[in-house]
Amino acid sequence: MRNWVIIAVAMLAGGCAVSEVPGEMRMAHVSSATTVQARGETVPVGTANADAADDPAIWRNRSDPSASLVLGTDKQAGIYVYGLNGKVRDFVNAGRVNNIDLRDDVIFADGRGILAVASDRNDLMHAKLALFRLDPDTAKLTALGTVDAGNGEAYGVCLGRSAGRVSAFSVLKDGTINQVALDLSGVTTKGQIVRSMKLGTQSEGCAVDDRTGLLYVTEEDVGLWRFDAAADGSKIPFKIAGADGRNIVADAEGVALIPEGARGGYVVLSSQGDNAYVLYTLADNSYVGRFRISAGAVGGTEETDGIDFSLGDFGPNFPGGLLVAQDGYNPQGAQNFKLVAWQDIATALNLPKGE
Repeated sequence: MRNWVIIAVAMLAGGCAVSEVPGEMRMAHVSSATTVQARGETVPVGTANADAADDPAIWRNRSDPSASLVLGTDKQAGIYVYGLNGKVRDFVNAGRVNNIDLRDDVIFADGRGILAVASDRNDLMHAKLALFRLDPDTAKLTALGTVDAGNGEAYGVCLGRSAGRVSAFSVLKDGTINQVALDLSGVTTKGQIVRSMKLGTQSEGCAVDDRTGLLYVTEEDVGLWRFDAAADGSKIPFKIAGADGRNIVADAEGVALIPEGARGGYVVLSSQGDNAYVLYTLADNSYVGRFRISAGAVGGTEETDGIDFSLGDFGPNFPGGLLVAQDGYNPQGAQNFKLVAWQDIATALNLPKGE
């Protein structure tokens, strides 16, 4: 809650009342943002009065979309599994796990299943990846062990798949990005760092577009970058957009993809500094627009860390697709995650309904 604290202290010192959104008070030049309302929210995480909830991952049940699941980290305690009604289906005490991602239809030794991987920061000097298998019928997570992910503090993580092989991209707090090839074929899960990339300062959010083989990473005070995700690809990043205080207000945090067709769709990221979300096209990286999640049937969101997105039917409450966003300030309890229908976002931004 550092932005709220800094502004509140400054205004109280000057004898002013604090009554407006801090981001808008101090940044009148920020690009305009439309608003949407969440249609659901999760039960708060168990760690109260702390920066705890951090990053979600969505599993879509193709045969029964309303039975889809959302995973969410309490970075002080472990991982939750929620139903779309927001209720807790499972909790795994995994300690300090920060970000999480998943891939369906992954080949394990005993067949195909759902792989979930979290960035494990229980040892701040040695990053690890904590691997789990998600049972879609029981909504239970089974721990598969950990693999090394480099020297430094684990922060972000995202999964990518190419030619049937799954890699995890471990984003360390100092901006190092280690690509870890995962081997799930044996009794023991294995991982090998196959290359490393580097951004200049603290980085976290990331997402991989399996269609195009591109990796998207946010550098918190700098902006949004793109890398080649191939193990033998270029390590030189391409800058998509800067944290210029207009479209992206630092920190740039969570990032998710809204894929369409062979190469189209959008990349969306959390502009944490002014409680907004920003969209760029995947085709040419052009700016699309911004939105905020305001209070309605459930509360709005502030200071969002992690986000995730999935297109497709999620039942009548979430037509077109689902965005899940961490809420950094939840006055009804501890931090939680808000659920937003893609149809509402597309309407607010005047995007074609098929996108």
